[in-house]
Amino acid sequence: MSQPPVRPSSAPVDGDRPARRVLMLTHTGRDEARSVAHEVAGALAGHGIVVRMIAREADDLGVAGDVETTQTEAGASDDCELTLVIGGDGTILRAAEIAREAGTPVLGVNLGHVGFLAEAEHDDVASVIDAVVARRYSVEDRMSIDVQVLRDGEVVTSTFALNEASVEKAARERMIEVVVEVDGRPLSRWGCDGVVCATPTGSTAYNFSAGGPVVWPGVEALLMVPISAHALFARPLVVAPTSVLAVEVLARTDSAGVLWCDGRRAVDLPPGARIEVRRGERPVRLARLHQAPFTDRLVAKFGLPVEGWRGSAERRRRGQDA
Repeated sequence: MSQPPVRPSSAPVDGDRPARRVLMLTHTGRDEARSVAHEVAGALAGHGIVVRMIAREADDLGVAGDVETTQTEAGASDDCELTLVIGGDGTILRAAEIAREAGTPVLGVNLGHVGFLAEAEHDDVASVIDAVVARRYSVEDRMSIDVQVLRDGEVVTSTFALNEASVEKAARERMIEVVVEVDGRPLSRWGCDGVVCATPTGSTAYNFSAGGPVVWPGVEALLMVPISAHALFARPLVVAPTSVLAVEVLARTDSAGVLWCDGRRAVDLPPGARIEVRRGERPVRLARLHQAPFTDRLVAKFGLPVEGWRGSAERRRRGQDA
């Protein structure tokens, strides 16, 4: 059971109107993140917004006496209008775990590498603070996936993922033998390094590295991509969002596997284990500061070569700049 937050005596109260609250999550192992977190916490507090933090992070930053704290992550985003993340995609995925149940939007400030889930970069901190104070952001629902692990027909684990659920071999020296299904019908048997089941949001993550397609976030679909499959038919699959994907570790082999959800939560898979993936009952809500097309995000994040292009959009841009 989660413990209730502890409100510092300095928390602002405006008559009977409840104080505005923002949960802030930080990668405290990075000096840059620590510096930005101090800046953001101070600025939001100066505008009368209560900043809530996980107690151990507040202790690491030395701000435990200046912010509201909660001992556990469970329920940490309850009654918060926003979950603000200072870090990279890994920290944002952690925020998704915390905020999904309450439906709290997640806004990421990227201090990592690609930062595909983040909405802002380090240089945008001032504008992020202004947007939070003015509530100048939109909210976008991203499809998640619900994941179940079954043994002998019994559900032994239930979890979710925003990006992907990947079934991987447990031993480096041998492949894992699996049968994959779509909507209860067997599709193929693969000896492989693993299988990735991804959302459109996760199409630019592990799915991308495994050779799967890039899918625009507005497309509702589920993806299944084999990893280094030793098979004649081993193509990436795109199926309906209502479909159920299944991966079964063959019982007659001695090759065990492991399930990873968003690269954060792991479940051991003995021979005979069955993994079912379906559209999640709850989306993950992402706060957006800009309405830039996804194409522009791809170009910016991957540094795609478009310089010198003379298409109509470029001509319009140059005309506006003239």
